Amino acid sequence: MERVLVVQLADIGDLILSTPALAALRQARPDAHITLLAGAHAAPVVRGLPLVDEIITFDRGAFNSSSALFKPANLRRLLGLGRFDTVIYFHHFTLRLGTFKFALIALAARAKRRLGLDNGKAWFLTDKLPDIGFGARHQAQYWLDLVGLLGADSSPRPAVVAAEPLSPQLSTLLNASLIPQHSSLAVAIHPGSGGYSRARRWDAAGFAAVADALHDEYGAKIVLVGGPGDDTPSVRAAMRSEALDLSGQTTLPQLAALLSHCRLFIGADSGVMHLAAAVGVPVVAVFGPSNADAWGPWPPDGAARVVRSAPECSPCSYVGHGIGLREGCPARTCMRMVTPERVLEAAWSLLDGALPAVHELPRRAIFPRRIFVLGLPVDGITYPEWLDQIGRWVKEVDDRICHHVCTINPEFIMIARHDSNFWNILHRADLCVPDGVGLLWAARRLGHSLPERVTGSDGVPKIAERAARLGWRLFLLGAAPGVAERAGAVLQARFPGLQIAGIYGGSPAPEDEDAIVERVNASGADILFVAYGAPEQDKWIARNLPRLKVAMAMGVGGAFDFLAGVVPRAPLWMQRAGLEWLFRLFLQPWRFKRMLRLPRFVLAVLRRGAG
Repeated sequence: MERVLVVQLADIGDLILSTPALAALRQARPDAHITLLAGAHAAPVVRGLPLVDEIITFDRGAFNSSSALFKPANLRRLLGLGRFDTVIYFHHFTLRLGTFKFALIALAARAKRRLGLDNGKAWFLTDKLPDIGFGARHQAQYWLDLVGLLGADSSPRPAVVAAEPLSPQLSTLLNASLIPQHSSLAVAIHPGSGGYSRARRWDAAGFAAVADALHDEYGAKIVLVGGPGDDTPSVRAAMRSEALDLSGQTTLPQLAALLSHCRLFIGADSGVMHLAAAVGVPVVAVFGPSNADAWGPWPPDGAARVVRSAPECSPCSYVGHGIGLREGCPARTCMRMVTPERVLEAAWSLLDGALPAVHELPRRAIFPRRIFVLGLPVDGITYPEWLDQIGRWVKEVDDRICHHVCTINPEFIMIARHDSNFWNILHRADLCVPDGVGLLWAARRLGHSLPERVTGSDGVPKIAERAARLGWRLFLLGAAPGVAERAGAVLQARFPGLQIAGIYGGSPAPEDEDAIVERVNASGADILFVAYGAPEQDKWIARNLPRLKVAMAMGVGGAFDFLAGVVPRAPLWMQRAGLEWLFRLFLQPWRFKRMLRLPRFVLAVLRRGAG
């Protein structure tokens, strides 16, 4: 008899999204003995289903870390797994130690065939499916495609979960609260995000507002579900209407049965959300830092709505082949910008059968002369082309969206290689203008050419000159106290007629950004210059991009300092020779540590080139 070991040691939602592939594998291998290696906390969602013949569990706390397999007790358990013909990994091999952990499983199982996703690190696999990154395919589809290597049908199919009757006490409570009210709707709300990341949680006040609105409009009975660590008490306290609080009172299979009685589920990215989707309840799922393309409700064409504010920096976790910001950023702007009105729109569309409103920003056009240096985009644009493009953006008054321009240079590139959030932002920006002579050298080294160096320091006065002529309004944000005001005065003196819509110092602190965005939008500015320093200025723009009502926002670094005369610029001959960095180092010796990124950039280009 063929013995197959399936490894899925991740969270509850991950195991639920593995059930379509497990069902396809069982259908293709009806006589095989299929064993599932899973986390003990997640295993109940599949226990008792005819998907596998045996489930071996590991305690999450004892086994979840990359180094867990090096513990003697875990090693002994693994060595006792027995022999298998085939091992299938429902995992991305993201971390080096984690990959070694999975290799040890293969060694313990002594399997001749080892199937998994190949991202260049899976050296121990015999059968590989290319891993093209998180979100390039939905997680459920990845695993369906993987079992397709064994002849299974990889076409999409629903997830399945185990359900069991509620306890007599809960059943009585549920019948008394819901079933007699035939005219009302049962709406389940989960104000949590599972134990993996609290950054995925939506605001308790938002949940309460949605619950009250559904109660008022539809007579909905609100059922609060989840675990003891969720925000249920805060939601219940903020609600005007009454709710049936069943959080922490059900097992996972009981929760599946409970959700099947509901007409709608509302929650964030979590295992409970996937549980609801698996039992066929229409789902409204709020996403922020996590990747909805990878972990959205399955199947994607089912009765589900994903609500996200879609800032440029979202998603910031599990993008490409990296983990990214597992806990999101401290600002959590992406979740705060999801309003109760947006969630209600999605709920109404499911309850009334209407099409949902479209709120996400349209896809940005990629500049045609784009090259990549060390994996990051650099656009071969000239100053006249840039100014003309800004003019087209400014004219988009009726359907204006804010366009983000990054002044990329070698220092940016070296920072981004160790800052996944900044890396993603640079990839998603509308333009990455080549602000650095090192980029011109790198382009030549890679067999390309950039027409000229396009800097933020020179770009600001050029934009101001065009703005004075065409009536564009500028907003200057950031820099040290008084610097932006002096820079604005210099620009207005140099370019008569220039309109400065607003000047404000502020800070990139999360608690200040709502008021700053309101101030910028109220000014009626067309162009926003942000001088918070790299990379914070571009992160601030990316977080707030969907709600900025300017045509273009750009981080300008020390441009205000140069204009105000706080820091003199290098002589013109040094600028033309690409030695401006040396002049700044002479004036500001404290920049020496930052300047060390430049030789590291050169060495990296010589070693890796575009990749």
